[in-house]
Amino acid sequence: MQKKIYVAGLIDEQGEQSVNQAVAAISGVTSCTASAMKAQVFVDYDEAVAGVEDSINQAIKGVGLEVLA
Repeated sequence: MQKKIYVAGLIDEQGEQSVNQAVAAISGVTSCTASAMKAQVFVDYDEAVAGVEDSINQAIKGVGLEVLA
């Protein structure tokens, strides 16, 4: 499944790298692309993995960003 997540506070390349690393480390995530220009994170993941969506949101929050939707 692919999901687009809007975030607040994603303003530079360093933030993109932090999000990509944190989210990619989650079990069930196959790819992650953060875009500071669009303030979005695109994530491909296996929805059959229990709790993967919550884990993605927590990883984004864990690098200091706010998940908007």
